Amino acid sequence: MAGRPSAAAPPVGLCLGGLDPSAGAGLLRDVMTLAALGVQPMAVCTADTVQNGEACAAIRPPGDPLPCLEALAPHLAPPQRWGVKLGLCCLDEGNLAALAARVASLSPAARIWDPILAPTSGVGLHSAAGLRSMASVLLAMGGWVVCPNLPEAAALAGTGPGAGPADLARPLLDLGATAVWIKGGHGLGPEVEDFWITRSEILSLGRNPRLPGERRGTGCTLASAWLAWRLLGRTGPEAALAAARFLRERWDPPVRPGGFGRPCFAPGAP
Repeated sequence: MAGRPSAAAPPVGLCLGGLDPSAGAGLLRDVMTLAALGVQPMAVCTADTVQNGEACAAIRPPGDPLPCLEALAPHLAPPQRWGVKLGLCCLDEGNLAALAARVASLSPAARIWDPILAPTSGVGLHSAAGLRSMASVLLAMGGWVVCPNLPEAAALAGTGPGAGPADLARPLLDLGATAVWIKGGHGLGPEVEDFWITRSEILSLGRNPRLPGERRGTGCTLASAWLAWRLLGRTGPEAALAAARFLRERWDPPVRPGGFGRPCFAPGAP
């Protein structure tokens, strides 16, 4: 039938997030990651940022994202396999609820939310209470994997930073999350350990040596790589392991466009 994808068509990764004009993070980083892994990227802006490789100076609400999503809906019709990643979001509760409901109605094969309290450098966006309010709206729709780092997980759970994985994940699971992938990169010590948590299990994803230095866009890269691997047939925990491996393989050499700002990941295929 004309207009329908062939059996060889790649899956589609729909990215909802903030536009970082420098491409170190945000939607442009998501797009580069998905494309490197063989997934067709699409994107709708849910936050507009004024930033470069040094810091974020401002975060502003975008225009209404629903018309953009409606324009993309024909690309997401069966038998097309597709999934969605949500990152930085500057929508009010009403617009977020409408967007999440429309996404759910289009039946994505995978959904992942990378909750963001603030960029690493520069202005913030959400308070802990604001992030919890966002979680209550989004997760009520069902089907979402949540992938916070340790500070974000503590803010969402309303706990201290020393809480264990089960205590950090439980509030999100109670709100309706399918799984919680707690990323350990912000922990202490020479090793990093991630956890994949559902209502029935707490799974360590293994320990790896902490990589030296920093890279912009690690959260975006991990979440969008997870989406790609999930759409390519991996289970949730398998996709998390593959995403972490992808990030480690891309860690060096870093790039600093124009020799300015903090280092980010190089473009191109792994």
